[in-house]
Amino acid sequence: MRQIFCRKFFMSTYALLLASGKGQRTRQDIPKQFINVYDKPIIIYTLENFQRHPEIDGIVVVCLDGWQDILRAYCRQYNITKLKLIVNGGASVQESARNGVFAMKEICADDDIVVIHDGIRPMVDEEVLSDVIATCRQYGNGVTSLPYNEQIFKKLDDTCTKEYIVRETLRRVQTPQAYKFSKMLWAYEKAFAENIGINGSAYANTMMVDLGETLYFASGSDRNIKITTVDDIELFKALLAAKKTEWLK
Repeated sequence: MRQIFCRKFFMSTYALLLASGKGQRTRQDIPKQFINVYDKPIIIYTLENFQRHPEIDGIVVVCLDGWQDILRAYCRQYNITKLKLIVNGGASVQESARNGVFAMKEICADDDIVVIHDGIRPMVDEEVLSDVIATCRQYGNGVTSLPYNEQIFKKLDDTCTKEYIVRETLRRVQTPQAYKFSKMLWAYEKAFAENIGINGSAYANTMMVDLGETLYFASGSDRNIKITTVDDIELFKALLAAKKTEWLK
């Protein structure tokens, strides 16, 4: 009875990290999430951000098949003690996310918060994580976002345009994103049963909108880069090495 009482009145927060991509665009011999940068795998940099955050109670990683034991070994080496589950990935990002959400039924209560994040975004900081969790607590979900600072034009064809989109109407949405577990479970069950929001470049946020949900913006950061190419790895190395100038606010 005591355990049930605690689960009812104390909400937990779990991270769901997607690390099941093959990383073909980096053209390396191993998946990009396992590439070493300064003698540490990229996925470990990501995991350490969640390990350090005081509001994260546990971590679930959706891992590329065949790499689970390597990931476990790295987590032991780098003292990732919050790791709860390693789940096999799927054929797409949305299948991998679904696999992770379904596996979390054994550890999550309905009101727990799930923070879903790309394993190849290793620069997510404490402030961004804190704000997306706080936004989810207030509104039921939170999506990390930034204003769009470039001009966006619609193309007539590959050579010309006559129409632009007012950039003040746009937001760039990244991960992390946070949702109540019951809502994520409902969404992935419905989406895969009815083929809604699971194809192409779909992600949890676009799926939620396709299912009729309203999303709420949380704070983002330009440092929260997604590593897709070799150039992104070089940028990541530069960001790790950079120190903020003291007089800048």
